[in-house]
Amino acid sequence: MTTWLLLAAQSIFTAAAAEPTAINQALDVTYHGLERNGIELFLNIPYGLDTGGEHRFKPPRPAVPLPGSTVEATNYGPSCPQSLGTSSPPLAQGNITQVSEDCLNLNVARPKGTTAKDKLPVLVWIHGGSFWAGSNAEPTTRPDGLILESVANGIPVMHVAMNYRLGFFGFAQSDALQQEGSENAGLRDQRLAIEWVRDNIGHFGGDGRRITIFGQSSGGLAVGMQIMAYGGTQPVPFQQGICESQALEPGITANFTIDAMQLLVDAVACNTSALHSPETVACLRSLDTETLRLAAIDTYIADIAHNIGDIWLPVVDGDFLPAAPSVLAKEHRFATDVTTMIGWADSDVAFYTDSSIATPQDTHKFIADYIPYVTPANIDTLLGLYPVGEFAADAARSQGTLSAEFFRSARIFRDIIMACQPVWFGGKVAAAADPGTKVYLYDWNQTVLEPALDFLSNKTGWGPVHTSEFAYIFGNVSVYDVPGFPFTATPADYALQSRGSRSWSTFAATGKPGGLCGKDTFQGFDQAFPQGEDGETYVFVVGGADEGLSAFDGPRASEAIAAQRLTERCAFINSDEMIEQLRY
Repeated sequence: MTTWLLLAAQSIFTAAAAEPTAINQALDVTYHGLERNGIELFLNIPYGLDTGGEHRFKPPRPAVPLPGSTVEATNYGPSCPQSLGTSSPPLAQGNITQVSEDCLNLNVARPKGTTAKDKLPVLVWIHGGSFWAGSNAEPTTRPDGLILESVANGIPVMHVAMNYRLGFFGFAQSDALQQEGSENAGLRDQRLAIEWVRDNIGHFGGDGRRITIFGQSSGGLAVGMQIMAYGGTQPVPFQQGICESQALEPGITANFTIDAMQLLVDAVACNTSALHSPETVACLRSLDTETLRLAAIDTYIADIAHNIGDIWLPVVDGDFLPAAPSVLAKEHRFATDVTTMIGWADSDVAFYTDSSIATPQDTHKFIADYIPYVTPANIDTLLGLYPVGEFAADAARSQGTLSAEFFRSARIFRDIIMACQPVWFGGKVAAAADPGTKVYLYDWNQTVLEPALDFLSNKTGWGPVHTSEFAYIFGNVSVYDVPGFPFTATPADYALQSRGSRSWSTFAATGKPGGLCGKDTFQGFDQAFPQGEDGETYVFVVGGADEGLSAFDGPRASEAIAAQRLTERCAFINSDEMIEQLRY
């Protein structure tokens, strides 16, 4: 998902004059980095070669530094082609000023004084943005605070953030591209970046055998796709994964992306043959980056309502994704040795829900438009599981500016994409897991975003929305203190910043998101499926007044989680018939 809130970026980070180094002794290559806020950074390290021209859409080619060379890694590299200006997430956004198809670069961050012999666990970040926008330099996901919190907790970690191809450049589809093995380019970029970390992070002080990949929104979907890659037939170059606000998504096997492809091909006059022909691919490769970038933006804007903006999606290509994600999950064709944490924000997609919704008819239209392949009978059944009376209290909280029907729509929307599909996938992972491999679920229930969202929208009652966890897990609460916008962080927010960030880094180091004696992490955060896929399901509520582990229902369920009726509602959303109609 993408948030279009046009606020100027404000970074609290300042660079200091210093020159950390890392050395690849095998190639006699020296990396020169910089110090910032008490951590050490190496920016714009190439992991892949230029993807433009004849290499457009093709699988990425590894970048290998020249023996005896020096890599100056003190400035951020270009972002992959996208709209210029502000990018997701909301508030304190990054400002995309330079794009290039030569964008396959990554940033390495480590505690000050780290040496090659330290072998620290590594968190590898895959940014979100609907596979359409974003970069590895966004202020709200910079790793300074996360690393400092991990050091203070006595369990230091490293962090790597990648760029990867986006939109048309990363997710173009056609039969000709499939035949040459050039679909899912963005996912292939991610895989190459993770492999680079596995093979090279030791030079920087990391452990290539203790890698946790994590991402949010389309980044969370990417983590799910990396776990499923090649149908589990190839070893994965990581050991753990965190899917924040997505792990699967409706529409991957629908026509959203191929329709967008047709629009773009027509716009640049590459339709002289046929959409799926090699001639069309050759035409697209012959055009310059800027022509294609602008055409992609124009056609995206014209079609943004199509799937609420999630248009450029992964495709079943018979290789990276050998079958539909739902089929791979059902058949346990994925990596079975990846300990996984999956979660959502409590009001996750509320800010993407039409705020004018006021009637049952409005709700019906919004949901039916979002899942257009679901039959009318199943739409009616789905809506019947969410009686509007259960959302009246939320409507009162919003001072009448957001209706009960709005909150009903937002919850259905959230459950489809952010809760039920991830819970279903988590259950499959748990059922197929190797001994010792676990799955954890969380519901993020605290935010510092709400005052600014109230200010921007002139409405109240949004709750913890998409990206709410960023302020805490990245140790970046203060980044949201933007001049001209309300900021009301409390001591509880700063406490959760410490507890949340340290839980993420503890998970990277130990495979458990908390519970260590003497460490400031979540307490009681246990696995989601202790009795297997068909037993009781547990979720850890993060923040708010009732932080702690809760069953979905029954005597071990908290009142707030029980009221969400996740077992009953997800059973329908995750039924075989609905999965087929949700097209994933």
